[in-house]
Amino acid sequence: MKIAIVGAGAVGGYFGARLAQAGHEVTLVARGAKLEAFRRAGVRIRTASGEFAVPIGAESDPSRVGPVDLVIFAVKTYSNPQAIPLLAPLVGPGTAVLPLQNGVDAADEIAAAIGRPPVLAGTTYIGATMVEPGVIEYVGTVRKIVFGEAFGDRVVTERVERLRETLAAADIQAEAAADSRIAIWEKFVFLAPVAAFTAAARLPVGPAWAQPAFREAVAAAMAEVEALARHAGVGVAADIVDQKMRYLDASPPGMRSSMMVDLTSGRPLELEALIGTVVRRGRAAGIPTPVTAALYGVLKPFEHGAPALP
Repeated sequence: MKIAIVGAGAVGGYFGARLAQAGHEVTLVARGAKLEAFRRAGVRIRTASGEFAVPIGAESDPSRVGPVDLVIFAVKTYSNPQAIPLLAPLVGPGTAVLPLQNGVDAADEIAAAIGRPPVLAGTTYIGATMVEPGVIEYVGTVRKIVFGEAFGDRVVTERVERLRETLAAADIQAEAAADSRIAIWEKFVFLAPVAAFTAAARLPVGPAWAQPAFREAVAAAMAEVEALARHAGVGVAADIVDQKMRYLDASPPGMRSSMMVDLTSGRPLELEALIGTVVRRGRAAGIPTPVTAALYGVLKPFEHGAPALP
């Protein structure tokens, strides 16, 4: 299979390396220091048991790659305006485009640019960080992708099942979903509040979670997101908030959301995809989101990095 990865950071780079190891023709679309590192030494993956390198193709210009069978789109959401136009040269009559981004808007944003037929929808669970250009640190044992069709009938189509088999054969924990929205929104119920609260508090989960007031506010924000999912007709679990609260109870105290890490490092935030969309959807649906709206206001000055102080 011919595969392109747009967004060759920790997530895209890791899955691209696994697919290349399995014998697929994989090209990472990258630039700058990452591009040079990939061309020089491939993708280097560090795990608890050691480090290994995977030779892999890398290009800055997707027109030099041409149409592929699969595009995995894994850029940070704030880069979508620059990255989505890169898809056009990669998409042919039989191409599938699988976004693995935070939030719930990716499939619609991509379909607006390239049309609905190529677009799948999915989400991923993986503990991976790019610690330097071309070097990915993978922790834990989870490397899961849950995905399905983004539009049309809620069934597992033949192309989704074929892709699931391809991913599974590359040692990726792949699950085909008849309704991809459920997995995406169930993750979002957890991710949006936790990202916002830990970023606003500048704290990992443990010290914040020890405070009853923090726990109550997180639960309230989760309920706001759950209400939006149900309004959209997405059948998230009846006890989804309780599930996610129990998950946080059992989480390592040092767990940090990517938004908290980005904010404390002075980097841009995925604010609109994770928080702003909750506020906008709530207003459109007439569903109150007061907790999320307050967090959105607190974090907005940091959207593009640390603001300059007078």
